[in-house]
Amino acid sequence: MRCGLPFEKVAPTGSRVLVSGPPGSGKEMAARLLHSRSKRAEGPFVVLNAARLAPERVEIELFGMEEGPDAPEGRRKVGTFEQAHGGTLFIDEVADMPIETQGRILRVLQEQTFTRIGGATEVRVDVRVVSGSSRDLAAEISAGRFREDLYHRLAVVPVRVPSLAERRDDIPRLARHFMERMAQVIGLPPRAIADDAMAVLQARDWPGNVRELRNMIERLLIMAPGGPGTLITTETMPPDIVATTPVLLRSSGNGEIMAMPLREAREQFEREYLMAQIGRFGGNISRTASFVGMERSALHRKLKALGVGGLVRGPI
Repeated sequence: MRCGLPFEKVAPTGSRVLVSGPPGSGKEMAARLLHSRSKRAEGPFVVLNAARLAPERVEIELFGMEEGPDAPEGRRKVGTFEQAHGGTLFIDEVADMPIETQGRILRVLQEQTFTRIGGATEVRVDVRVVSGSSRDLAAEISAGRFREDLYHRLAVVPVRVPSLAERRDDIPRLARHFMERMAQVIGLPPRAIADDAMAVLQARDWPGNVRELRNMIERLLIMAPGGPGTLITTETMPPDIVATTPVLLRSSGNGEIMAMPLREAREQFEREYLMAQIGRFGGNISRTASFVGMERSALHRKLKALGVGGLVRGPI
């Protein structure tokens, strides 16, 4: 994944990283990669998505709760900071945390200690915090919704993950990764994706980013016709997937053209185009040459160069 982040430099340092990017762009994947290349790789990697929690639940999930009538089932709840001890805690959508919680996290980052909700015992942890946000935190700070001092604590190394449309070269590798992963989860053999089908995937805009690509690969794994050894091609892809790609890829028999170098693609297009025009005019080379805007002799030479001169009946 190309995130603009010098992983080899920042991963071993333990420095805090703030990963920004549009929803679904792969911020958690970037955080996991950072963790896997760090000195904490053998420790836990714990994820907390603040956007999915009610405000009153955020602190309980972060810091835990002592046993008592308010605790789940009356038992002590261990929070994500404790769960991530010796490893990495990824707090996604950090801008969704209540302002009061932001202040408490700031103290944890400074002191690496906290107390559970309803408790008095100090808990000491060794945690690297990586955070993610799809919001403009500068605007959140200006609006008074995010603490500037916390931002500077979290963004020691700021990173932006581009949208998938901005890094289409990553799509083949991501598609293969998701194919292997989904095959393990679902219990099906992985399928190979042909070059023409991969070209279709690379041509899409992907408004849902990496998350949408992952869902698409899962759909292809389950729905594409054929057995485990059958390539997924443009012909076997669902029509609604191909329909959102450029016209050239949707033309019957032309899907593979996007997987070719320019010279080969041009030759194939010219060959199919000229044969179609010759057929259109009943094999009349003079009329074909006139319509396509070529001299008759030039058309003759072009057909020979494309290897189809011998297929044309009648005088050239």
